[in-house]
Amino acid sequence: MKKIVAIIKPFKLEEVKEALVKVGVGGMTVSEVRGFGEQRGQLEVYRGQEVKVDFIPKLKIEIVVRDDQVEKTIEAILESAYTGKIGDGKIFISPVEEVIRIRTRERGNKAI
Repeated sequence: MKKIVAIIKPFKLEEVKEALVKVGVGGMTVSEVRGFGEQRGQLEVYRGQEVKVDFIPKLKIEIVVRDDQVEKTIEAILESAYTGKIGDGKIFISPVEEVIRIRTRERGNKAI
């Protein structure tokens, strides 16, 4: 099993969610986060003055999938979150030792 964490632009959430459902992802957790990468923030105009915003609003999507679902899940995120502009986001993949569904106490792939 793998945990996939994707940092995306907020307006891409619905498109990413639809793409993930199409490839069989059964659930996800979405959090509002703030950060910066290559773009190092951005300039915005507030009351007629330029203000540097260091932390840009993003969404963090967390998904745990079976090993055989990893590539199609990544491809779905890449295709649906892409705008071609700086700040499109990142995808992180980590191994997951165990998953346990609290309600039924199922473990492993059954708990996903």
